[in-house]
Amino acid sequence: MSTEPLQQASLADYFKAIPQYVLPHQLLSGVMHRLTRSRSKWFKNWLIGFVVKNYHVDMRDAQEENPLSYETFNHFFTRALKPSARPLCEGETNVACPVDGTVSQAGKIEHGKIFQAKGRSYTLLELLGGDKSLCEPFKDGSFATIYLSPRDYHRIHTPLAGELKHMVHVPGRLFSVSPATTRAVPSLFARNERVVSIFETCYGPMAVILVGAIFVSSMETVWAGTITPPYGSRVVTTNYAPGSQTLARGDELGRFNMGSTVIVLFGQNKVEWVKNILPGGSVQMGQHLAKGI
Repeated sequence: MSTEPLQQASLADYFKAIPQYVLPHQLLSGVMHRLTRSRSKWFKNWLIGFVVKNYHVDMRDAQEENPLSYETFNHFFTRALKPSARPLCEGETNVACPVDGTVSQAGKIEHGKIFQAKGRSYTLLELLGGDKSLCEPFKDGSFATIYLSPRDYHRIHTPLAGELKHMVHVPGRLFSVSPATTRAVPSLFARNERVVSIFETCYGPMAVILVGAIFVSSMETVWAGTITPPYGSRVVTTNYAPGSQTLARGDELGRFNMGSTVIVLFGQNKVEWVKNILPGGSVQMGQHLAKGI
């Protein structure tokens, strides 16, 4: 599968990215975290209305279709969908897409590097917080990077049934993960704060990585609750006892309390992405993402 981006970084991309190097990322994200939980009716209604209008949010799939009925902006943003809205692809061993969003890149991990955009890549070791033992199963494996915009559904689901082995919280910056910033900022996904969950599946280890971003850095999982904020200063790895945490394919894994990016990793010669999983393509949670080799 080709991993060529739709376009390379332009001068406009760099102008958008440069100010982000000096912004107080965590402070701004902390302020947004509080604002999105405000129960002030006029404020939350204004904020919800602004997002619905400007990002063309389609509420027809939501359990509660009236956006102003939600208690806070965060309740609206992490809204549940109707049970029939995102059917899982057939076949228990077919990998299901974990989120709604846009494919940023998908392909092979080559020589320990993951493709970000033309002229940009980052290392598997950086992404997984510097632990070589966690990287080894994914060496020369496969990756898919999916970007969630503000209009998307923001709960993350398990691509394949598995048993949770490790969770790694890696502190970092909170650059925007918009397509423009992705093209302009080197090693973007290995610089931003992230939560790495590693599962044992029928295809061996699978990693599902939640990447934070400016204003949208609050991440949680169903087994650990809210992980950020507070924002950490060191890598924290949690190991789970055999059988203590298992998820079926399609189970809710976690959520972004705002939006960002999810990266899925598999080992070498374990899966191949289906032909319509291409950079720039829209995807929905539950659709066929990959099949076993």
